[in-house]
Amino acid sequence: MTETIFSKIITGEIPSFKVYEDDYVYAFLDISQVTKGHTLLIPKKASPNIFETDAETMQHIGVALPKVANAIKKAFNPDGLNIIQNNGEFADQSVFHLHFHFLPRYENDTDGFGYKWETHEESINDELKAQIAKEIAAQFD
Repeated sequence: MTETIFSKIITGEIPSFKVYEDDYVYAFLDISQVTKGHTLLIPKKASPNIFETDAETMQHIGVALPKVANAIKKAFNPDGLNIIQNNGEFADQSVFHLHFHFLPRYENDTDGFGYKWETHEESINDELKAQIAKEIAAQFD
């Protein structure tokens, strides 16, 4: 498989704001922060999409999905949470390394983030991203 930005994040070649890691998956803040706590979960064993991902890798993802979701819930108590996974360019996949978006949703938008897919990469500095990641990471047992 071709090297991607996510494979470089896993190896540490590109820095990230890690919230969770085990032997099989890596979770980190999405730099765009569509909503406060927007997190990505990726398998360490790379595959371009769900169609080409083996069952064992999906089992590890299946174990990690509720762990990450519950950590976000404990950290920020959102009113809801979207988990989004795109496959293929036509489905808006932009990084061809299987990944899942966790988008916390806030009823009154009190954190200043909207419900639209608007990125906040420029308005949220690294210090704030580090704090958000730290708050989520602190929820894992």
